[in-house]
Amino acid sequence: MGKMSELAAELAELKRCGEVLIGISETLTEMFSGTEAEAEPVPEAKEEKKPAKKAKSKEVTLAEVRAVLAEKSRQGHTAQVKELLSKYGADKLSEVDASKYAELKAEAEVLGDG
Repeated sequence: MGKMSELAAELAELKRCGEVLIGISETLTEMFSGTEAEAEPVPEAKEEKKPAKKAKSKEVTLAEVRAVLAEKSRQGHTAQVKELLSKYGADKLSEVDASKYAELKAEAEVLGDG
């Protein structure tokens, strides 16, 4: 059974890596689609988008949380990551309410520090 548990661990890590890559691609897509919207020569639209963009930059994205959780998992804190997700009522990150991302990210960043 040892080889099966090793395989399961490797598959779980592969899945986490894939999720991180998906998060990165989503972030890049958002960044580039935002650039195109800013390039439009509509002055009123630019003025409206700037404050919204500033507010949006303060929001924590799924990709940011996913990256922190994946890094903590790679550092050997997989069990703590799972406990943290359970605390937020989820088995996986995609089930966590987006309004809790900042809080979850903050808690994840200190895993293993204490």
